[in-house]
Amino acid sequence: MLTAASPRKDGFQVHLSVAGFIHSMLTVGTEWLIEASGCDAEALRDTARLRAVFARAMRELGLRAVGRQLWHKFPGEGGVTGLVMLTESHLACHTYPEFRTATFNLYCCRERPAWAWDERLREMIGAREVSVRSFPRATQAAPPPTFESSSHTTAREGEA
Repeated sequence: MLTAASPRKDGFQVHLSVAGFIHSMLTVGTEWLIEASGCDAEALRDTARLRAVFARAMRELGLRAVGRQLWHKFPGEGGVTGLVMLTESHLACHTYPEFRTATFNLYCCRERPAWAWDERLREMIGAREVSVRSFPRATQAAPPPTFESSSHTTAREGEA
């Protein structure tokens, strides 16, 4: 078993099992941050097209809405903001037609496969580039990692 040790001033050495630490972490979901650039500016102003992106993602990933979706179209040449609460967490988007950019955020508290964001956003809103980052979200499970201590330290080379 791999352990990490650190000497303390009182002469004790503390060992933390790396496997024990990892085992003590509990995955509570995955969050995806998506940035699409080079998009069709008109698509980024079109609430119906963005609703279609949400509908497709939800259908293909098996996500379920809680209540009504919220959408806001900013005046004039402004973009759109959308949010849907999911039984699995949430899906949101913000569009910036003046920069031909859209951002999406999907958080799922249950395992889900990665969605084909690149392919879908190229097809549905004309994105030229799509960046997808995913972040597993974890919390420390109870009980915390166990520590072992011993009443001796090992002298390093050159020390008395």
